[in-house]
Amino acid sequence: MKHTVEEIRLKNGARGLLIDVPGATVMSFEFQFRAGNRYVKHKDIYETAHLMEHMAFGANAQFKTEHEFESEFTKNGAYHNAFTSDLSMVYMADCADFEWERILKLQEVSICQPKFNEDELTAEKGNVRSELTGYLNNHIRLLWPKAQQLLGEDVLTFSQRIKTIPHVTLRDVREHHRRTHTSDNMRFVIAGKLHGRKTEIRRQLEAWNLPKGEHFAVPHDELHTANPSLIRRKEASNITFGWSNIVPRVLSDTELDAMACLNHLLTGTMHSRIFGTARKKGVSYNIFSDTAASFYESSWDFGGQVNQESAKELFEIIYDQMRQVLDGKVTQTEIDAAKSYALGRHQMGAQTVSQISNFYTARYFGDGVVKDYEKVPDSITNTSRECMIETAREFINADTWVLAAVGSGEKEEINELSRTLAQLYT
Repeated sequence: MKHTVEEIRLKNGARGLLIDVPGATVMSFEFQFRAGNRYVKHKDIYETAHLMEHMAFGANAQFKTEHEFESEFTKNGAYHNAFTSDLSMVYMADCADFEWERILKLQEVSICQPKFNEDELTAEKGNVRSELTGYLNNHIRLLWPKAQQLLGEDVLTFSQRIKTIPHVTLRDVREHHRRTHTSDNMRFVIAGKLHGRKTEIRRQLEAWNLPKGEHFAVPHDELHTANPSLIRRKEASNITFGWSNIVPRVLSDTELDAMACLNHLLTGTMHSRIFGTARKKGVSYNIFSDTAASFYESSWDFGGQVNQESAKELFEIIYDQMRQVLDGKVTQTEIDAAKSYALGRHQMGAQTVSQISNFYTARYFGDGVVKDYEKVPDSITNTSRECMIETAREFINADTWVLAAVGSGEKEEINELSRTLAQLYT
């Protein structure tokens, strides 16, 4: 879908993107605050941000209960949600074009004028405990916080987070909202049919009842290589693993495009080098890889599941294919096929207003960069074999990595798999 993007900076310190999608029948809203788990006042009340997010659509200045607010918000089919991450708290909504003003005003009252109360806090403590306990049974989700922690990130695992829930008080929730939900700390992306509406949107947002504050800096952790780790679960019927590599700098968009092509070659399809080979040999049903840039470093992650008796063979496949890449054994034919796939996925990724919005939010909410949608095809097309191989080599040469796993076996099995990977770093 064709669209245009404008960044606006409001008098109250908030900043955001207005994305005009002519002819759209839907409006999409996202509001982000640096108010995630890393910004709570103390580690012993780590779940404060998460609990506040759960209470975000509860009682407020206009509605006495969550049920009343929910009934009004969704009466014409509108959708809303929120999520909390290590750094962010994000509120999102989609609605029919005809009711965008009503929905924007409802978002204002829920974000700016919540009435947190003890009954809702008690209920949400139960809901958050249930949510996090559920993650303990989701092995792929369970291992990544552990990997982060092992590498040196100042985060808690799900088991540790659950223990902090009873410590959170209503005063903590109110303090977190007051400190983090300021106009200067707000970023937003609004997408839909905006022609003739931008002035009114700006006027409404500048009138939001939020205090002045600061746009918080992102915490910087010193990362390091760690020993392999096994989270033992006796009910686990296979091994769920995560292998994370860190390079101590932020990759450029060109390098990220190159790594996206490489990940496609390695794990993207049934005929990919690692995943395809493993599937052909009946070794593993599910393997992925991904590269991402954060604020101070970049990560290259691999993950998946494998039966215990097949793990050694899978990791030998991973080692062999990675060794070939690091030795420069990647053909131009493979790269061209990956580029073609990426171009197709890019074009398919702009079929709805929400998809268009999502293209911009991750990077904009992160470091304020407005990606140029129209330049992406050229960036993909210009991806070079040299950039791909050199970036992969840089990750390995950095020698900052960890292997974490969830399984019912012995730690020595994971140590052996880690030793297979360790040969890449010598």
